[in-house]
Amino acid sequence: MNATDPRATAFLRLLTIMDELRTGCPWDRKQTMATLRPLTIEETYELGDAILEEDLDGVRKELGDLILHIVFYARIGSERGAFDITDVLNGICDKLIHRHPHIYGDVKVQDEEEVKANWERIKLQEKGAAASGERSVLEGVPNGLPSLVKAVRVQDKARGVGFDWEHRDQVWAKVQEELAELKREVDAASDRRADEVGDVLFSVVNYARFIGVDPDEALERTNRKFIRRFQYLERESRKDGRELGAMTLAEMDRYWDRAKEEEHGTGPR
Repeated sequence: MNATDPRATAFLRLLTIMDELRTGCPWDRKQTMATLRPLTIEETYELGDAILEEDLDGVRKELGDLILHIVFYARIGSERGAFDITDVLNGICDKLIHRHPHIYGDVKVQDEEEVKANWERIKLQEKGAAASGERSVLEGVPNGLPSLVKAVRVQDKARGVGFDWEHRDQVWAKVQEELAELKREVDAASDRRADEVGDVLFSVVNYARFIGVDPDEALERTNRKFIRRFQYLERESRKDGRELGAMTLAEMDRYWDRAKEEEHGTGPR
């Protein structure tokens, strides 16, 4: 890449605009890393929505918003004498090169699992070199992650160092075991019910990982499906002059079934 590369030109344009906003706009001058943090989280979820909706134009726009936030943080870091955008970019470049020895070194790998294992091993070595004391494979998982996403990440991290089931049937057996334990605790009105629900969810996340399904994305698709069908129920019953609170479950189920039929293209034309 050189100065005439349109990518470099576009990035330099954004940096210039950020400098102008930071010095000239009252709102931009007021922002700190702490005030930007919730906005960055919101933008990340908006990107996630666009990805789930397969809205590529939306993905483009949301990526722009996130890049703006990255540049904003780097500008604030520069003002505080901590780092600037050059440090950020060189840092990620150096890390990628170091953690891909099969590309930039003489390490041989057979598949993506070996790549992930090498990544975790190198990451631990980097942390060990940076500080003394015991280090954990799981230290890189943020405490603030949503619980479902966190479960996936800790399982991936453990798998990266070989702590994992060998076959999905073993994981399915674990799901069945945890379900049975949950039922026993519920039947006994035990105060361990919450723990057992957590164990069930964790084991289901593990199984989803084994069959190549992102459990967070899968749950969000089901959330959206439920919302879509329930809103159909509300809309169509209202057209018929019915009120949800005055309908029986069987009556509401008929609208629900119609929603499913229309989604699957099997409803009346």
